[in-house]
Amino acid sequence: MPLDEGTLSLVVVALAAAVVLLVVWVAWLQRSEAVLRRRLRRLIGDAEGTGFDEVLDRQLRRLDEVAGRVDALNKLHHDLENLTQRSIQKVGVVRFNPFADTGGDQSFAIALLDAEGNGLVLSSLHGRTDTRIFAKQVQSGRSRHQLSDEEQDAIRRALAPAGA
Repeated sequence: MPLDEGTLSLVVVALAAAVVLLVVWVAWLQRSEAVLRRRLRRLIGDAEGTGFDEVLDRQLRRLDEVAGRVDALNKLHHDLENLTQRSIQKVGVVRFNPFADTGGDQSFAIALLDAEGNGLVLSSLHGRTDTRIFAKQVQSGRSRHQLSDEEQDAIRRALAPAGA
């Protein structure tokens, strides 16, 4: 059964279209393969000839190392947080003039307290001939020693909310 010229040209056009479609498809497959190869190279790294199971095992070991580091950092954070709670966080300062014959507010009371209001209050009384310094323990914002008005004010300032 011989093909006439019209049918033959139609078959040639159909085959040419099929070839063009196949060329486009092959180009798309090559591009996809290049993207996958690039991703695989990033996953595997420089490990040539390494099997997928070895790569996966290496990645799991790295993940375990990272998890260990995160645990260590969490412990360090917790320890630092506990240390910070016992460190000086609140400071209150009052300058004053305790004696009529001196000026310049050279005497002071300073409260140095942690987060729970524990610490000490230092007082310095400056006179014409000498300076005296006193230290008194503070527990929960109170002292078992008698406090001057200035020392109490320094503690109040230290315990006051920031910006108050």
